[in-house]
Amino acid sequence: MKFAYPYLLLLLVLIPVLLWWRARRREAAINFPDGALLSKLPVNWTVRLQPLLPALYALGLACLIVAIARPQKGLQESRVNTEGVDIVLLLDLSTSMETPDFARNGQRQTRIESAKQVISEFIEKRRDDRIGMVGFAALPYSIAPLTLDHSWLVQRMDGLRTGVLEDGTAIGDAIASAVNRLRDSEAKSRIVILLTDGLNNRGELKPENAAQAAAALGIKIYTVGIGGGLPIQQGFFTMAPQEMDETSLRRIAEISKAEFFRARDLKTLEEVYDTIDQLEKTEIEMLQFTRYEEKAGTWLVAALVFLTLEKILSLTRLGRLPE
Repeated sequence: MKFAYPYLLLLLVLIPVLLWWRARRREAAINFPDGALLSKLPVNWTVRLQPLLPALYALGLACLIVAIARPQKGLQESRVNTEGVDIVLLLDLSTSMETPDFARNGQRQTRIESAKQVISEFIEKRRDDRIGMVGFAALPYSIAPLTLDHSWLVQRMDGLRTGVLEDGTAIGDAIASAVNRLRDSEAKSRIVILLTDGLNNRGELKPENAAQAAAALGIKIYTVGIGGGLPIQQGFFTMAPQEMDETSLRRIAEISKAEFFRARDLKTLEEVYDTIDQLEKTEIEMLQFTRYEEKAGTWLVAALVFLTLEKILSLTRLGRLPE
């Protein structure tokens, strides 16, 4: 509670003066030689209620003074302005992503299973960002447009499987597809996170050329190379890890002023997405302000009630008794 004109509350000190002046005006004009005789007279209800009049008068004046001082109740409000990041997740869905060279709690997992788990956790952290997803193998296809409905996005990703598209790894075309989805974005920061376990062997566009197009639009491409953590046993033979073009992935990140990461196990993959999360923090500005609700009306009504009641009672027998 605050007052628009708090200095007017000083008028409250005048109320006792007004009560004293009012009582002086209503002093009895008849003098009794012996007050002891009056004290023996029976006290009826009018005498008992007589102090009510000055009390009502004082309360009415007090409420009136509080009303003209304009009491106001503060209503705290806040507005959050967010400048979110628009993110497109590029996920390799070639059949090599089924390689079980990752592990969780001692159990082997495929690369695609591990990637989906880590990406789901990343999505949950980015509540204020629009996130879309593009899957790719021999060609890219849209999984989800930019959206704030992250639960729906995770559901879409959970249903992804390898082998649905023609096999291959079209990194350049996939980057171009992701950049196309961010082209018209007005977000302050626009990024692509590319996760792959191979090298560009399909598609029409070279990855470096796609990265240059992204850089021209101010879009950063974080590249994540996944796989090669655990040896893969096939019969009596140990399979060599699949070839990965780290040089190209580094170059893509460098051109777009981002970073390249290598994830050979689940722990490292989690750290990679945690790092990207820290590098691309959403800017949140909290504006707090207070608006005030006028409460003078309540005090005016109370003043009117007290003063009206005092006036009505003063016209009765109570008003004819000395105060």
